[in-house]
Amino acid sequence: MSSIRLMKTFLAVAAEGSFAAAAQRVALTQAAVGQQMRSFEGELKRPLFERQGKSVVLSDAGRAVVPQVRKLVAAYEQLLAGAPSAETMAGTVHLGAVVSAVRPLLRATLALKQRHPLLELHVSAAKSMDLIARVLAGELDAAIAIREPGADRAGLAWTPLYAEPMVLLVPRKTPDAPLRALLQAQPFIRFDRSQHTGELVERTLRRLRVKPQEFLELNAIESIVDLVRSGLGISLLPLLHEARWSADAKLRVVDIPKAEERRVAMVQRTDSRSAAVVAAVVQELA
Repeated sequence: MSSIRLMKTFLAVAAEGSFAAAAQRVALTQAAVGQQMRSFEGELKRPLFERQGKSVVLSDAGRAVVPQVRKLVAAYEQLLAGAPSAETMAGTVHLGAVVSAVRPLLRATLALKQRHPLLELHVSAAKSMDLIARVLAGELDAAIAIREPGADRAGLAWTPLYAEPMVLLVPRKTPDAPLRALLQAQPFIRFDRSQHTGELVERTLRRLRVKPQEFLELNAIESIVDLVRSGLGISLLPLLHEARWSADAKLRVVDIPKAEERRVAMVQRTDSRSAAVVAAVVQELA
């Protein structure tokens, strides 16, 4: 059976996107990380990564494994910590989330509060950068935010939750065509380029070497989805973790080969006094 340390290394690589960055996070050499991941792939008898120069991207099999590994690691850490006492699971905790993660966070907090009536959990929504600033300032105990490059500031601890690959969202009635042809021919609704998600859109367009017919820019994923659903255009968006776009009669999801990913994680201060509650929320989310 693979060690918990190896599993933690796998989660670090999945979150960081490179063996070098993961090595710093888990205090190993880059060579040791690579060797561990080859061993892990051998044990599971499937390729977990697609190597792209110095970067690595999770394969389909790798993405499928992440939730299972995360649950095993969380269960082990809970075993080490012991069951939280009634006193620990009490008091008021303030949590935040990006809009797309508010619903699952609310479900997790309600489930936790049912088991711990003395626990008061308050949830607010905001942009990722604002959430991180509020966690640093102590206004929030933790938040579900987008883990951007350079977001690992001193005093913050991140727990990876899931990754959302970029996809092309088009009206269901749109005729089938190659990816680049769709982007060139259809009206394009762009996500706010000043945000990290907007940067992922721009990187995707550059990699595909296509300039779409832009006519609108918004900073709300669900608003963009509604416009696409109404047949007013197409858009590049992260495939939201709980989205059911493929089942929507008015939408069609077009996969992008080797797509950029938006990484979603729980962030809290390293000196947080609510770590036990936040860990319990993360477990509920898993």
